[in-house]
Amino acid sequence: MTQQGGKPFLYVVVCAAGIAADVDTLITAAQERDWEVGVIATPTATRGFFDTAAVELRTGRPVRSAWRTPAEPRPFPPPDAVVVAPATFNSLNKWAAGTADTLALGTLCEAYGLGVPIAVLPCVADALAAHPAYRDSLIRLRGMGVRFGEPYPGEPGEDGRRPEFGWERALDLLER
Repeated sequence: MTQQGGKPFLYVVVCAAGIAADVDTLITAAQERDWEVGVIATPTATRGFFDTAAVELRTGRPVRSAWRTPAEPRPFPPPDAVVVAPATFNSLNKWAAGTADTLALGTLCEAYGLGVPIAVLPCVADALAAHPAYRDSLIRLRGMGVRFGEPYPGEPGEDGRRPEFGWERALDLLER
């Protein structure tokens, strides 16, 4: 479903986690791999979790977080693939349950129904990842064909530094 310019279109869904501040790393990597990119964020993620103006400048498109009206044109073409990064506990559980109460979640629910490949980089603290609902959600999403990168708890190591977040791993997951 490549757009007119010949490049495939990637939706990047951004959830509200501190690491979201570095989402430009993923956007740049995707563009270097010849993707056009559009960003859809959870409403909370747009409230200071990443620089929306910088992302809009980088992609040449608005960051979307709210539904458009039927009279408004579609700002993005249909996706050829979707990356969810960082993916939070709340968003993953709601998506697995089929909840579509935000544009980001509605987009994920619809992408599955359209057969669009989806890669996820979870950013979930170990204490939340231990919750049985989360484990059940991962099982359901994997059963839907969703491709997962390594979990990222975001906790600093013994040296006080946080480990690298594998932004490009999401793109590798789409290529398999």
